[in-house]
Amino acid sequence: MRILLTGANGYIGMRLLPQLLDAGHQVVCAVRDRNRLSVDEDMLDRIEIVEIDFLKEPEPERLSEKLDAAYYLIHSMSTSTGDFDKKEAQAARNFISYMEVARPTQVIYLSGIVNNEELSKHLSSRKQVEDILYTGPFQLTVLRAGIIVGSGSASFEIIRDLCEKLPVMITPKWVLTKTQPIAIRDVIRFLTGVLGQNETFDQSFDIAGPDVLSYKEMLHGYARVRGFRNWIFTVPVMTPKLSSYWLYFVTSTSYKLAVNLVDSMKMEVVARDRKLQDILGIETITYQQAIDLAFKKIEQNLVVSSWKDSMVSGRFNQQLEKYIQVPKYGVLTDNKKVRITDREAVLENIWKIGGETGWYYMNWLWKIRGLLDKLGGGVGLRRGRTHPDKIYTGDSLDFWRVLLADREKGRLLLFAEMKLPGEAWLEFRIDSDNYLHQNATFRPRGLKGRLYWYSVLPFHYFIFGGMIRNIAKTA
Repeated sequence: MRILLTGANGYIGMRLLPQLLDAGHQVVCAVRDRNRLSVDEDMLDRIEIVEIDFLKEPEPERLSEKLDAAYYLIHSMSTSTGDFDKKEAQAARNFISYMEVARPTQVIYLSGIVNNEELSKHLSSRKQVEDILYTGPFQLTVLRAGIIVGSGSASFEIIRDLCEKLPVMITPKWVLTKTQPIAIRDVIRFLTGVLGQNETFDQSFDIAGPDVLSYKEMLHGYARVRGFRNWIFTVPVMTPKLSSYWLYFVTSTSYKLAVNLVDSMKMEVVARDRKLQDILGIETITYQQAIDLAFKKIEQNLVVSSWKDSMVSGRFNQQLEKYIQVPKYGVLTDNKKVRITDREAVLENIWKIGGETGWYYMNWLWKIRGLLDKLGGGVGLRRGRTHPDKIYTGDSLDFWRVLLADREKGRLLLFAEMKLPGEAWLEFRIDSDNYLHQNATFRPRGLKGRLYWYSVLPFHYFIFGGMIRNIAKTA
């Protein structure tokens, strides 16, 4: 089958793509920026890529070739606390415009469980998208899921942050809300299972694991799998705004996502039946098993995708190519270079930077800078990195975003996502004469930006100097 995969570089899309390819399907990946598709060369040779921004005026000729099916995995909840519902509705309408030309038989949409009479703004938006998609010229299959648990999922990473960092928690009362989590592996099984199934056409199905749990029980369950105890006390006086701040400061989530998550966590999310499980013959795994599997993937460095690599985990949503040309004028720089003897070993050091490895010199100062950034409303260092030794264009790397990762040419270019009175780039490059170049570039925003640069200049002298020396060191 010829299948369109929207949201191909998202958390679900990155998990679904290899499954579709392994099943022998021809996959067309729709992305806003082809440079953001973090797949290896082998997979690139097996897919088609089309650049489409579904929030912009449709250009249906981009998908003029006939499709057999399409996956609609576009969500905007994390990008805004105000108008994401309007954006999601517009994207759905624009998607239909493309489908009127491509004419797929089936469209599969991953939505949220919407069984309550009163819905959060997030779930109301998902239901609105369903209603819009049902007007399209195709057979629609809707899969409604609640909390998705798997290595790299937003839900898993938030639970992990809370439990690992706070053995004793004073929590909002929404931790008593009931939900029915589902493992990411089961979500993918359902997404592939309904493909081409006539029984699922023009229907909506709830998908969920076997356990109905409160968020408090999920936190306790995580601790049991990890082999420790945690204590959770609820207070009725924590407002939604305070709850959002609490979630933002303790975990790696962005503030915008925290606000929308808190809004949704007040609503019970429980499946109404297991109809689709019976149709497809799928037995879902328990929450405890999902947590255990997630850690096996983490321990084996097999995390395929992470929500943290999404652009919405940072502070800007523009296309990466806007920043890939490092400015030369009106900027302040710190340029260093050192002769190296082992190019591959130095590249290995560069490709491991950040996350658990750290920044090779005075890591405690980097952690303080990350804490200050978090307190100021930035992303901080908690995002870490998805892979310990692999970097793709578009990945998040602590409080940086990867603009370019070209190992063959020996170049890594990062753009700062921390709160700054200006814009900052950090580049590592190995030239043909075996010199390692480390270039920090800052484009200040007015007087405040210049004052900031000169105030941290003494720290740069030691930090950047020590960093390049240690990166150049090889065994």
